[in-house]
Amino acid sequence: MPPAKVSTPALICGDDEFAVKNRAREIYDKWCAELGGMDHEIIEAGASNSGEALNRISRLREALQTLPFFGTGKAVWLRDCNFLGEERAASAQAVSETLNDLAAELKAFKWDNVRLLISAGKVDRRRTFFKTLEKIGVIENYDALTADDKDWAARAEMAARSAIRQRNREIEEEALSELVARIGPNARQLENEIEKLSIFAGDRKRIEFADVTAVCSQNKTTRAFALGDALGDRDLPRLLKRLDEELWDVKFSKDKTEIGLLYGLISKIRAMLLLREMIHEGWIKPDNDYNRFKAQLERIPKEKFPADRKFNPLALNPYVLYKALPQVKRYSRSELVSAMDLLLRCNQRLVGSGLDEALVLQQTLVQIVATQAVAA
Repeated sequence: MPPAKVSTPALICGDDEFAVKNRAREIYDKWCAELGGMDHEIIEAGASNSGEALNRISRLREALQTLPFFGTGKAVWLRDCNFLGEERAASAQAVSETLNDLAAELKAFKWDNVRLLISAGKVDRRRTFFKTLEKIGVIENYDALTADDKDWAARAEMAARSAIRQRNREIEEEALSELVARIGPNARQLENEIEKLSIFAGDRKRIEFADVTAVCSQNKTTRAFALGDALGDRDLPRLLKRLDEELWDVKFSKDKTEIGLLYGLISKIRAMLLLREMIHEGWIKPDNDYNRFKAQLERIPKEKFPADRKFNPLALNPYVLYKALPQVKRYSRSELVSAMDLLLRCNQRLVGSGLDEALVLQQTLVQIVATQAVAA
């Protein structure tokens, strides 16, 4: 959690643009309220070339040296600065040298009645300017959530809770998990969906599961979950439709591949297999109440599972396991083991056979769902 009181100068940075802007605005408004007066300044620091970057630095120097006429102090915000990292404007020698000079000035500056806030994207931590701010002030870094982060769901839930509390509302646990599962690691869209939910709930203080399913959309990042859910439900028509949608996206996205889709399906089957084993051991009892299900997970001794997060069901988002509960009943243990073997062979064919990737994936999923469903 960010500190309640922020000293000056303060650098708020990171590739999570939404979090950076929100946090910087929070600090600036707080400083303005504390200092009073009308001398505060916001300097737009976006620069497309070195000349513009030098102009922004010059304006900052001028703002720092202009003493406040009213109130007890002055807050200066260098907003959306884009020449502290590896951008083109930042690479110019004149900008680097000027930033070094500015760092020396800030180090010797008397901060009695002036506060400086800088908001920026990614910054170069090797630069003298960054190291100086780190020594004399405070730096808060906000990295954007990605699906590769093991704890992205927990961090997204924390951010969502905070945004909901700011609107003087509450949310059901299951509704919160469904919201995060639909939106994925996207802070800006999460905030937008919470605003929609608040409006939709009207006079009701508590946001419910039905509200989320009624008004919240799924973004592209989380559509892969729909593919896994169709597999878990053994719904072949829906599964093939979802697969076609994903394969279409693969054609136009450099970040998505057929292998990536396969790994998502492997993760789904592995989660179901691990969940079935937990039920078999008596650690988990199927429960339609999400809170009680989470409580069961928390009571399982951690030493019962391997340290490798890939094989540790407790490392998964509890909501992923909860949604898989009814799906586990649709597969026997031997069918899930067989499904893992089929997906492994699918991986080998995708990598080494030269066959059409879409056809290989379709054949594998039909084998897992349709053929075994007849025998089940």
